[in-house]
Amino acid sequence: MIIAVDGPAASGKGTIAKALGRHYGLPVLDTGLLYRAVGLSVLKAGGDPDVEADALAAAGFEDAILADPALRSEAVGSLASRVSVHQSVRDALVQRQRDFATQPGGAILDGRDIGTVIAPDADAKIFVTASVHVRAERRYKDALSHGGHPDMDSLIADIQARDTRDMSRDHAPLKVAQGADLLDTSDLTIDAAVQRAIALVDAQLEGRSRS
Repeated sequence: MIIAVDGPAASGKGTIAKALGRHYGLPVLDTGLLYRAVGLSVLKAGGDPDVEADALAAAGFEDAILADPALRSEAVGSLASRVSVHQSVRDALVQRQRDFATQPGGAILDGRDIGTVIAPDADAKIFVTASVHVRAERRYKDALSHGGHPDMDSLIADIQARDTRDMSRDHAPLKVAQGADLLDTSDLTIDAAVQRAIALVDAQLEGRSRS
């Protein structure tokens, strides 16, 4: 069983994917971490994330970097969005994601092109979203909890810029996959969003079993 969870930054897709993993007993891959790892590798190498050759060279990162806490920073998140526009980088990471998706027993993957590119035949697909303001507030609270001093206007601008990059890129743009259910978490608590996600997945799985 493969479940695809897509959506923009700070929509709640990662939290929902982990909860679905616990509920269905499936391993979860945050595919965004792979692009963050490329972005961080470019930074450490002194390269330019907007130069395709530099980004591609960083796509051969060692798995150990996936445990680096720096991957979760806003700065690296922005780098991930920038390196992800390069088709060669996306190609380099596709097989790693598909191998995870097709492991025995199945898996859950969250990202921006899971239902459209990585696993278009997934058994269930959800597109998680939320308003820009709500997503910025989540980033703001998260930064405060980690001792940061975020600026709300900057957070909003960054999210809008990332959305524009992700939705307008030529290769695998962020969009709702065919057959995916839309889940807007703007006005939902975490528990309510998770329960809604489970209901949507169950309904899709039941629909597939009938067909």
